[in-house]
Amino acid sequence: MELSCAYACLSVLLLLVLAFNFLSKTRSRYRNLPPSPLAFPVIGHLHLLKPPLHRTLHSLSQKYGPIISLQFGTRRIVVVSSPSAVEECFTKNDIVLANRPPFLIGKYIGYNFTTIATSPYGDHWRNLRRLSALEIFSTTRLNFFLSIRKDEIRLFLLRLYQNSSGEFAKVELKSKLTELSFNIMMRMIAGKRYYGQDVPADYEEAKEFRELIKQVVRYGGVSNSGDFLPVLRWIDYQNLEKNLMGFSKKMDAFLQVLIDEHRCEKKIATMIDHLLSLQESQPEYYTDKIIKGLIMVMLLAGTDTSSVTIEWAMSNLLNHPEMLKKARVELDSHVDQDRLIDESDFSKLNYLHNIILETFRLCPAAPLLVPHMSSDDCTVGGYDVPRGTILLVNAWAIHRDPKIWDDPTSFKPERFEGGEVEAHKLMPFGMGRRSCPGAGLAQRVVGLTLGSLIQCFEWERVSEKLVDMTEGKGLTMPKVEPLEGMCRARDIMKKVVVSEAT
Repeated sequence: MELSCAYACLSVLLLLVLAFNFLSKTRSRYRNLPPSPLAFPVIGHLHLLKPPLHRTLHSLSQKYGPIISLQFGTRRIVVVSSPSAVEECFTKNDIVLANRPPFLIGKYIGYNFTTIATSPYGDHWRNLRRLSALEIFSTTRLNFFLSIRKDEIRLFLLRLYQNSSGEFAKVELKSKLTELSFNIMMRMIAGKRYYGQDVPADYEEAKEFRELIKQVVRYGGVSNSGDFLPVLRWIDYQNLEKNLMGFSKKMDAFLQVLIDEHRCEKKIATMIDHLLSLQESQPEYYTDKIIKGLIMVMLLAGTDTSSVTIEWAMSNLLNHPEMLKKARVELDSHVDQDRLIDESDFSKLNYLHNIILETFRLCPAAPLLVPHMSSDDCTVGGYDVPRGTILLVNAWAIHRDPKIWDDPTSFKPERFEGGEVEAHKLMPFGMGRRSCPGAGLAQRVVGLTLGSLIQCFEWERVSEKLVDMTEGKGLTMPKVEPLEGMCRARDIMKKVVVSEAT
């Protein structure tokens, strides 16, 4: 037994030495790699990483430059933190950098790298992108589901009203915004609601869905060491792969039940129904697996990002009551007092639009964007970027670059009154061919929800103390402290929303 253990330790040590030698030879092959801090053998720069990661990488870029090279175990990482470098990445090198890293989560939650978020660049990904643009996130399709967004926001407003009809009352917004975003997305996808006071406590399907979402959020926020140190994956460190495998089977079974239900009903009212109608004409491509992958991406990419953005926007407005008042005056001036804000009003609400842009800038839901990976050797900013390198774009750092933005750490919606901003300077939804296809839906949900909160309620901070703007751990840059505020219903809430509900 002791001899076997000794052999195992020697084997692991030998593998680590071989990996280190391989990395040393790779570095000697490329003479002009970006600047890099001193790395430890085997682990590289993993010891430098501290949450939040975007701030750690920003500190390194301030010391070593806007393009830096890091070694996360066996994987080379290039971090870009300047607009010119980002523009070069997604113009000259857009195709070369259009791949995604094959992380473990993409295998199990991304249906073996076949979803639009995880699949490598190629014909399959182009088909998924075309499908998303034409059949899921097109203007026609989004307009079709407008009534769902409006209805869910009304229910959300009524829930807030229950405790704030007379005097100011304290409300916690984070959980309510999360439930709102999931209800909107699930009604669009399958016509079902899994959150809210009207959802029965004994509704097993809702309980199962909520538990699955908790698990997928937990796995999505985990940095798997095995993705960077293969020896840890071989021994399944902390049983992550085993747990992911079990979770993926549960989630797949849940989504399959939804698809089978709609296959029997034969309606064209939800996303699943529409995708099943496409399946009838092209069954060889629109398989159940492809449909489940599309649903998974919509749930993961289109929910938490929107709710987090609204929470950050409201936090900033509570800390700047004069801006909140200005937004309310604009709404009252351009929207009739006998109806709620509608998506058709957005074009007239310039200041609300600027508030959202400033929130995207200061508090991006994806501060490091989604990682890219080079399919071939290329150069960025004059530096070599070898094939297989993972590219991280520090959008958070670029959005706060004092060379681009005046007073970059302050919340100033007025900075956008001058017109459009170049894409490589403000990129909340990414850039290039792999930018987020659901940006249009996200902007509609954020705009309609935020506008409704401002139109229907008066808002104040819980105390004289400013709202804590510290960032917590997570891929979507959540607040470390969930937002609480004091709200009181305005007359339009009572006159329109409550009266229609009764």
